[in-house]
Amino acid sequence: MSALLEVTGLEAYYGRVKALDGVSFTLADRGITTILGANGAGKTTTLRAISRMVRTTGQIRLAGEPIDRCSTEDVVRRGVAHAPEGRGTFAHLTVEENLRLGAWGRRDRAGLERDRDRIYGYFPVLRARRKQPAGTLSGGEQQMLAVARALMLKPRLLLMDEPSLGLAPLIVQEIFRILREVNAETGVGILLVEQNAALALDLADHVFLLETGRVVMDGPSELLRRDDSIRRAYLGY
Repeated sequence: MSALLEVTGLEAYYGRVKALDGVSFTLADRGITTILGANGAGKTTTLRAISRMVRTTGQIRLAGEPIDRCSTEDVVRRGVAHAPEGRGTFAHLTVEENLRLGAWGRRDRAGLERDRDRIYGYFPVLRARRKQPAGTLSGGEQQMLAVARALMLKPRLLLMDEPSLGLAPLIVQEIFRILREVNAETGVGILLVEQNAALALDLADHVFLLETGRVVMDGPSELLRRDDSIRRAYLGY
């Protein structure tokens, strides 16, 4: 299978502090890859580096085209949507207005209404709340809105940062079910950062483990899930 995302020798910096040290991995076209690791390992920084939000060296290629010298805006226009940790919804805007903002980088405007209706099909509660300010939604509904807004870009690649954070287990299971459905129906690639290792491994087909900014292991998620020594040493269950 061809690669959607290829990262080679990626280093990322906050000022003079190096947060990633030679990270390399590949995300297959239509694939779901999860990044696992302890707090501070560099998981969120990896997503921020791909979105061009931090200073980096190394190579990042999207569908064979280099994006490591692009601006964040150009990366969005090339079809990379980023749903950050903490949801990042615009609290004073309605659900519908948040979704319209999610589509700002699209070059094809004709299908926006159709895609909005399709996304409401994934998230019926958002259709019912479409005129409400996002700030009045529950935490789970705001997370759904963050995912829905990212999907309005009609992305080739969806970057997800801690979608389960602070949510009830049933809500988390529903969001992950929707992500699996969206991937199967649209073929969008997903790069997922998630502290719930068991849930992430169940969703992803590939995983790599970060430790202090370096990849220490990668492979098919099924193999890592079955290896008791790896689970105990790196995943904590």
